This record gives sequence, C-alpha cells and structure tokens, in this order.
Amino acid sequence: MTVLQGLRVLDLSRVLAGPYCTALLADLGADVVKVEPPAGDDARRLGPFREGESVYFAQLNRGKRSIALDLKNPDDHALLLRLAARADVFVENFRPGVAQRLGIDHAALAAVNPRLVYASISGFGQSGPMREHPAYDLIVQAMSGLMAGTGTPDGQPTRVGESVGDLMAGLFASWAISTALYDRERSGRGRHIDVAMLDSLVSLQVTAMSLLTATGSLPGRVGNRHPVSTPFDTYRTADGLVAIAVASDAVFARFAALVGRPDLPSDPRFGDDTARSRHVEQVREITEEWSTGVTTEQALKLARAVGVPAAPLWELTDAVHSEQIRQRGLIGAFDHPVLGRTPFLRQPARFGDAVPNPAADAVPDPAGAVPHRPATTAPSPALGEHADEIVEQWLSGERDRERP
Repeated sequence: MTVLQGLRVLDLSRVLAGPYCTALLADLGADVVKVEPPAGDDARRLGPFREGESVYFAQLNRGKRSIALDLKNPDDHALLLRLAARADVFVENFRPGVAQRLGIDHAALAAVNPRLVYASISGFGQSGPMREHPAYDLIVQAMSGLMAGTGTPDGQPTRVGESVGDLMAGLFASWAISTALYDRERSGRGRHIDVAMLDSLVSLQVTAMSLLTATGSLPGRVGNRHPVSTPFDTYRTADGLVAIAVASDAVFARFAALVGRPDLPSDPRFGDDTARSRHVEQVREITEEWSTGVTTEQALKLARAVGVPAAPLWELTDAVHSEQIRQRGLIGAFDHPVLGRTPFLRQPARFGDAVPNPAADAVPDPAGAVPHRPATTAPSPALGEHADEIVEQWLSGERDRERP
C-alpha cells in the first residue's frame, strides 16, 4: 500500500513501541530509515530466534532501511542533523532527557527543519513527576488499572497476554503523526508529539471510567464477562466453550428463544441490561443448561441462525489461518536472507480499494513451511545495510520516492 509514499521517516526508536509505530508507517509506503547505534537495536538480540536471527526484530522492522550512527561522534551527529533537515517525521523512544543530552531533541531538530513532525514515545511522557522513571509493558499495565481489572474474581490481577502498553503507545503515535502531518499542510510547521505508555493504557478504559463516574466504584476483576451487559461471557458446552455476547433487549429476546426460555424478557430479573447484570449467576445457569447440551459447533450454528452473536475461542494459529483473515489480507510475508519466507501482521486499516490481494500472497504457517510466492514487502534490514544509498538519496538529490 502506498498512501504514504514519499514520506521520509527517521526512526531512532528501539525494541517495540517506536518500531511498531514506524512499521505501521512503512506498511503504508513511508520510507522509514532506522538509525541504529553501532551495536544495533537491542531487539536484534531478543528472541525467538531462527538460524541465529531474531524473528521478533525481523517482523517489527519489515520494510525499513538501516544506517548505523554513533551520535557521540561529531561526524555521525552532523550527518543525522543533515538527514533530519530532509525528513518529514522523526520518532524516538528514549527516556526523557536523553535526546536533549544527545543534541537531537525537538528544539535542536526543529531549528534545522521547522516542518519536522517529531514524536517522542516513553513510559510516562515528557512531563510529570515520573517522567524519568524506566518503564516496561508490565510496569505500565500494573499502574494503569488495566491489570487490576483483568482476571477472575477469586484470582490475582493478570497481565493482558500481549505487550499492549508498548503497542498502544506505538499505535497512538502513528495516529498522532498522521494528524500532525495534516496540520502541517495548513500551518507549514511541524509538531512535537508526546505519547506515554501509561497514558495510552489509562485512556482505553472507557467502560470502567463510565462506571466510576456513575457509581463511584469499579467493576473489579470479572473474568470474561462484561461488567454492564449480561449474558456477555464464555459458557461451557458439551465439548468446550462458546462466547456469547448480548448487549441489547432485542438480542436478549432472541437469546431467550434460543435457550428455550421465551418467558425471560417479561421476568423483572431479566427485563433490561442492568437487571440482568444484577442476576448474572442466574443468567449463567440458564445459559449453560442449554449450552452444555450441545457442542460448540452446534451452539454456534443455532445462535447465528437466530441472530445471537456467538464465537468459538480461537488461538492465534486459528485466526491467522481462517478464511476471514485470509480474505482481509492481514498476513503478509517477506523474503529474508537468513529466515527465508517470513510472515508478518500487516497494519489492519483498509483504504478504499487498496486491499492486499490474498490470492497473490502466501498464507504462512508459523510452525514451518510457507508457499513460494512473491514477497509483499521488503525484509528487515541488516545493521547499517543501507547507509550509502540513504545518504545518496536523501542528501544528494537522487531520490527513489517523490516527496509529498
């Protein structure tokens, strides 16, 4: 996809939040130049590995080019400033204060390029009493309230099973960059974007915040169920589990017919969402009286036939091999000189008819072989692989992409 073709991005970020942000931009055609220290991004040394190469790094840094610079070296520092003068976007995820000590903070780069959109991603942001504290995903999940609200009522708080603090910060940063670029078209000037991992996770908790505002209390850990809608949970079947989501009175009427209890909507205990949520255990008993008498496959067929939202519990393997995801073109692949054919998860937004063609792409098997078909994007770069061509194209006027 080429909606950002011609956009020049200097990426000084490492590991996850920043590289995820710039991977989303690269997926849309931006020219992302990854500026690494001489030892490389730390993620190059993070597993899992195949043939000694980090799959984690490769998937996060697909479609980028690499140049290695020692920013404490005057010549390398001067080269970075020259590149920044020709860039549209600059992304860093240093701890606050580090960029300034390196002489590459927003003020320094805006002086050489007032149109530059400069994005800083950090654990706690560029201001506040915790701004210099180190942060990892576990730390911000623990502090955001998200962990306290995740898990079963009789269990301990549970981390969400992916590094959502990093990923959401990267996602918000990519959105903010696009917004700042739009603003630049009107104002002619860039912006300094400040995205914090903690802010990103706190801002996601809209249901919990509405409960806190309305009732003065939080839902706490409620397992898989929804804190304000019932039935909205996973339920036992004869051979596993099924997810059922009922969030309106009209759907509840269909659900009541599905489970053989058409009387339920007229019962005051189940007449609306609030009442049903007060009687969640009775609703569970009624639901599982029906669901345990059928298999998951049968429950899905019956529920979908009457318009009750229901789903199986898939693992990632099931999702990436499903016909739905294949038709959406979410799985891309690139040919890596060490890893070979390597799958990756594309950014998911679709722009009109600019949809990847699933017939032209491999649907990779994460456990092994993938079909030999043309790669859909460039692989991740070797450390410093593109130094000469980056300097030539960005600084000498020989460009492979037309500037916006």
